[in-house]
Amino acid sequence: MMLEPPIGALVDKTKSRFGLVILSARRARQINAYFHELGAGVGGYVPPQVHSMSRKPLSIALEEIYQDKVVAAPIEE
Repeated sequence: MMLEPPIGALVDKTKSRFGLVILSARRARQINAYFHELGAGVGGYVPPQVHSMSRKPLSIALEEIYQDKVVAAPIEE
């Protein structure tokens, strides 16, 4: 089974596997919260930025990262 988008391309966009895990997990939580608030009219979260066939928040988050809709902000030291 092939994973789409490819993990290698995602790691290149986030510069590390750790960065990919953190960014995708945070965005997946935001997407999940958005879907749970959808009927309440609250509007506290940004909706998914890509049209996806998947209903899984993590898959949608990975697609957003792959299409450069979500990027990691550089940490200033």
